[in-house]
Amino acid sequence: PAHISGVLGFKRRNVSGDDWRRLQSMEALIASYGDDSSDSDSEVPLSARTDAVPASKQSTATKLPPPPVSLLTPPNSIGSTDFFQPSQPSRLRSFPHVEGNYAVHVYIPVHIPPASKKEVALFLKQLSPLVPDLHVVDADVPLSILCQDEQKLEQFAVGREFHVSLGRTVPIRVHQIDSVVSMLRQKLQSPRRYWIDFNKWEVFVNDDQTRTFLSIEVVTGGLAEIKKQIHSVDEVYRLHNLPQFYKDPRPHISLAWALGDISGSLKRAVDEEARRPVLKRVFTCKFSGIECKIGNKAYKICKLSDD
Repeated sequence: PAHISGVLGFKRRNVSGDDWRRLQSMEALIASYGDDSSDSDSEVPLSARTDAVPASKQSTATKLPPPPVSLLTPPNSIGSTDFFQPSQPSRLRSFPHVEGNYAVHVYIPVHIPPASKKEVALFLKQLSPLVPDLHVVDADVPLSILCQDEQKLEQFAVGREFHVSLGRTVPIRVHQIDSVVSMLRQKLQSPRRYWIDFNKWEVFVNDDQTRTFLSIEVVTGGLAEIKKQIHSVDEVYRLHNLPQFYKDPRPHISLAWALGDISGSLKRAVDEEARRPVLKRVFTCKFSGIECKIGNKAYKICKLSDD
């Protein structure tokens, strides 16, 4: 309020009692605004704000060391690690956020059978010192931290739900949600039971080469069935002008990730560890259904009982 700041120089002898009280109120108002005459904080340069973190200190101000493994099961926790501050930036969107858009992901949920968890956890533990930059998928916790406790490793790195993607993760508009879900259910209704063999450790890099993933690929049992389901999802995507899946899909689940393209070093480490006979066959599970996540809401597309 620059237009009133000049009157505060008056002495009380020149001002009546009521006017003096009004001027005191104006002075208090100016103090609450600060000395700047701007009406909006957005007009104040960032460098001029006292609460701004200098550019030279921004990265160090927000970067925290990896959490100790003892914090993975804090009091009153429900077993989730999502509350941890990642020691690396979390995964990035492959497309910019736009108001009114929702990310859609169609997938087969997968759980590693109890009998196979220890072998998969052992593989991760042996691989971790060879590739120290690996993080657990979805939890964003360094794999090396979990490897300090075998129980935590098996619980958080191997005991979670994994996904075999049946389509690209793409943005859709809110008015497309009902149509996409309805068509997916129509195309993928009444699937038959089949077995999925996850029997090849593989390395994948995302399209913009910002992330490398340690994965287990489906190369035999279940491959034909999954490809048919991918084709059905592609048909729904095409009717909604959405980008379709890769021409030669390679179904897999991802267990860990690292920043950038480290596919060369990770592939060498995987090939070295995969030579162990006990790790030739990873695990097999039953197809149990298909889900679709749009924004924060999950939709059951089809589901088979465990019988």
